[in-house]
Amino acid sequence: MSMMRAIRLFFFYLLLGSTALLWCSLSFFVAPFMSFPARYRFINVYWCRCALWLTRVMLNINVQITGQENVPKTPCVIVSNHQSTWETFFLSAHFQPLSQVLKRELLYVPFFGWAMAMLRPIAINRDNPKAALKEVAKKGDELLRDGVWVLIFPEGTRVPYGQIGKFSRSGSALAVNAELPVLPVAHNAGKFWPKEGWGKKAGTIQVVIGEPMYAEGTGPRAIAALNDRVAAWNEATQKALGSAAMPVTIPEKAPV
Repeated sequence: MSMMRAIRLFFFYLLLGSTALLWCSLSFFVAPFMSFPARYRFINVYWCRCALWLTRVMLNINVQITGQENVPKTPCVIVSNHQSTWETFFLSAHFQPLSQVLKRELLYVPFFGWAMAMLRPIAINRDNPKAALKEVAKKGDELLRDGVWVLIFPEGTRVPYGQIGKFSRSGSALAVNAELPVLPVAHNAGKFWPKEGWGKKAGTIQVVIGEPMYAEGTGPRAIAALNDRVAAWNEATQKALGSAAMPVTIPEKAPV
């Protein structure tokens, strides 16, 4: 990494951290008096757009979206592969209001966690996968009925670029039980924002939004079949984006 690149990266993280602290602190005092849609925009959308702007301007990491026409008008379950922090920023700003799964401990972090708690997240205990999946199903169904997008990372953790973790059925189960489709998303963010380390690479992240996928029937078999279709689409799309998409076995974790 060149010296100039290292300096830009240092100031990127400095600005990212300081703006997050400032915005979460301000949100803690202002957002409680807003309606949920306005609160979500104020806390999450505006800051995530700021994070994406910093990424573009300071690190020269851009984005190209394919398939925007596939996004349904009614919120549903978004299922995406997980390679970095970048897609969390992007999806949180692109779909609104949106709820996602996070570790319950994060809500106890001063200001940051308090602000996140106002966004109706699905907070789970990662040490108890069975209880976590039940919480995802219960809270996710409530959110969908209230017109909130629900984001599921079925691999359960960030997976290095070029690999794909096993897709849990949580997203498909949530969609089937709510009688809504899965909106599949694939990207190659890990190529430019790696899972490990602080380094970043300039370039254009490709995000592909597929056509909504509906289950054929109900029950466990329909859930499994839908999940297989979503996983197969994601793997094929990642291969088309240039990722080797080699399957990798990862420890069983609740989706995040």
